[in-house]
Amino acid sequence: MNERMNRLIGQMAQQSMQASIITDPKHVYYLSGFRSDPHERLLALVVTAGGKSKLLVPELDRTGAEEAAAVDVIESHRDTDNAYAILGGMLGSEAARAVGVEKDKLTVTQYERLKAVLPDASLTGIDQTLLAMRAIKSADEIARIRLAVKLVEQVLRETLPLVKVGVTELELAADIDYRMRRIGAEGPSFDTTVLAGDKSALPHGAPGTRQVRAGELLLFDLGVYADGYVSDITRTFAVGEISAELTTIYDTVLRANELGIAALQAGVPMSQADVAARRHIESRGYGDRFTHRLGHGIGLDIHEYPSLHGGNDDVLQAGMTVTVEPGIYIPGVGGVRIEDDVLITAGGPETLTSFPKQLTVLTG
Repeated sequence: MNERMNRLIGQMAQQSMQASIITDPKHVYYLSGFRSDPHERLLALVVTAGGKSKLLVPELDRTGAEEAAAVDVIESHRDTDNAYAILGGMLGSEAARAVGVEKDKLTVTQYERLKAVLPDASLTGIDQTLLAMRAIKSADEIARIRLAVKLVEQVLRETLPLVKVGVTELELAADIDYRMRRIGAEGPSFDTTVLAGDKSALPHGAPGTRQVRAGELLLFDLGVYADGYVSDITRTFAVGEISAELTTIYDTVLRANELGIAALQAGVPMSQADVAARRHIESRGYGDRFTHRLGHGIGLDIHEYPSLHGGNDDVLQAGMTVTVEPGIYIPGVGGVRIEDDVLITAGGPETLTSFPKQLTVLTG
């Protein structure tokens, strides 16, 4: 039984759970070491209060599970089997008692099928326990995030020489995604974003046929998966000479980024970092143009606990990895976002991303 499963069992005991059924593939990987995408098929890890771990996988994944999973028992199901009936049998006497499930991940159909085979069980959410566990990264997890950061920064560095007037957002985004795999990343950790000119004012804009033009901003938001863990970085550039207003916006966001990072101290409320960055932007008259939270956790997922916003007074802890990404967005003009990945340590924040943040002019 590994340390993570032991922690889960301890939390289950506090909530009087006799077993947990883990179905999110990322949580199965986190707890057992077996990583797969079962698609529409059932993947389930059963952890009992007595310390037993049982993994149910599609038959086509059995060999991979036997090679990678640190569990006591592995069972498999074929496409013609009732996988939920097999799962119910795996719980045995625990099936009629309190069972933890990931309510945030289960579809209504999956929930109903579980209830059909566990009619007397009380299904209780275990989501927050798992998210709290994942929020504190081990040395191995931090090393994987560092690798993901290194790879994505290499991709961005190799892409910038391709920027020229007339190239489209989609052309740049396609090249980025190709380079990610070429240098050894598993792929993008989210849809790669390249936004030119006035489109950079769209916080969740999508790349299209908009061409890069001189005198405008160009925003890149990208990340990769490496060994199952993510990176997430945003940099905004000037294509040729830009207006004084855009330069002021850039300088304001850069200072907000620096203040937000400095406020990430273990033991303080998470809200303080958002407040530090937001107050600076407000002091420059752009408060209503910073329309989202300061940042979010990263790890197995691109967006995970914790959430850095002004209303969250959960306490920062050493081992958390988060983004800091203030932005100012002026519709019809342009926007600036500068995003870093940061590790919280007992001695203060460590910025994992190292790509330069001073305003860089691309000649195109």
